[in-house]
Amino acid sequence: MTRVDLTIRGGGIFGLSTAWEATLRGARVRVVESAYIGAGASGGLVGALTPHTPEGWNPVKAFQLASLLRSAEWWAGVEAVSRLSAGYARIGRLQPLADQAAVTLAQTRAEGAAQLWQGHAAWQVIPATGADWEPATPVGLMIHDTLSARINPRMALASLAAALQVKGVQIVLGDTPDEGAVIWATGAAGLAALSQDLNQTVGRGVKGQAALLRLAGYETRPQLFIDGLHIVPHADGTIAIGSTTENQWTDLATDAQCDALIERARKALPVLQDAPEVARWAGLRPRAASRGPLIGAWPKRAGHYVANGGFKIGFGTAIETARLICDLALDGKDTIPDSFRP
Repeated sequence: MTRVDLTIRGGGIFGLSTAWEATLRGARVRVVESAYIGAGASGGLVGALTPHTPEGWNPVKAFQLASLLRSAEWWAGVEAVSRLSAGYARIGRLQPLADQAAVTLAQTRAEGAAQLWQGHAAWQVIPATGADWEPATPVGLMIHDTLSARINPRMALASLAAALQVKGVQIVLGDTPDEGAVIWATGAAGLAALSQDLNQTVGRGVKGQAALLRLAGYETRPQLFIDGLHIVPHADGTIAIGSTTENQWTDLATDAQCDALIERARKALPVLQDAPEVARWAGLRPRAASRGPLIGAWPKRAGHYVANGGFKIGFGTAIETARLICDLALDGKDTIPDSFRP
């Protein structure tokens, strides 16, 4: 068997994206996943690729913006090889405004977006029209950003895995010895292992729950963000609803909190009232102590690296995460912001 240059542990979005980036650079890659592709947080339902607010600019926001702006071309490249849709579309997002103070803040952020997003997208305050796919807004105004996109998480992972296999990448389900440099993209379990190894908490898993409803005819409408709730229309006629953030839990099953999510969505958007439920999901999402991505060399383990974290923004930052970690592990080029390092 041909030896590999890079072993990637973890079959979620960080692991597969890194494998794709490394493969495009000519590296021989093996992906090792202990269970199945998408077994962790990446196998969820929501797929909201949304930007941080355009203010208080920092390395995480700049990093996320770069990744979001590359997404359309990047996913098109994956699909061209796999011949499978990832469900990506830059459909934008609507958010209701509750009062005049919220309007003023949104207008200030619009000015920030004009500068920080450099003309690639807009953050606008627009009037509501009363359409059935609009959130209720007491002042008759909404935020519309044109940067937000959606992706179908499970379709995206399937497309990436298929593209990798076309390129000759080995995907091992189970275990096998490491070869070459090793990148750990193992989500919540990886944060726990790194914390134990360093004898300090670098992050932890946070439970999330989401649901999927069936409602055809809204596939190209903007996603909605209403009082902390994501409502995301997907290309297959489903609507993703999510998600909870649970720091304490007794098990990883869906429960009454998922019921509450669905009820909130139906109340916020009456067109969903009779939409049948088709799926639920619960799992642990990796949250680094910094809340940002965790990228860099694994301390005290020569030749081992970490690509983890990215709480709630994993799919939205995976492209740039893959670039940075491959720069380091394959080329010895270190441009990782200090705040991202393990």
